[in-house]
Amino acid sequence: MIVDGELFGPVKVGESFWQLEDQKIVSVLLTKSDERNWWKSLVKGGPEIDTQKVEPEPSRLSDLDPEMRSTVEKMMFDQRQKQMGLPTSDQIQQQDLLKKFDLSKMKMVDKFSNLP
Repeated sequence: MIVDGELFGPVKVGESFWQLEDQKIVSVLLTKSDERNWWKSLVKGGPEIDTQKVEPEPSRLSDLDPEMRSTVEKMMFDQRQKQMGLPTSDQIQQQDLLKKFDLSKMKMVDKFSNLP
């Protein structure tokens, strides 16, 4: 197969490799800069695939960067909580804040008590 043309999107040059297999096959690994989006084609103007029909490989949480992993874990926790009828992480945080806010320690001032 001959690849001729401009790649559909940018790649991470430092993470892209080629190797010779069995002295006759050149295997190329291109790592996309934006790994979350599917390319419709290898090169612009080349044969396209329907990206809506593509099923991504299951990913592991350990494959994600720490920030994305934290976000996904929070979403999974919240989904489980909702299924069990329990409060989500945001609702738990709100409840904790309300517990710290003690109305009995507040001094109420009536501005209108001194009016004629």
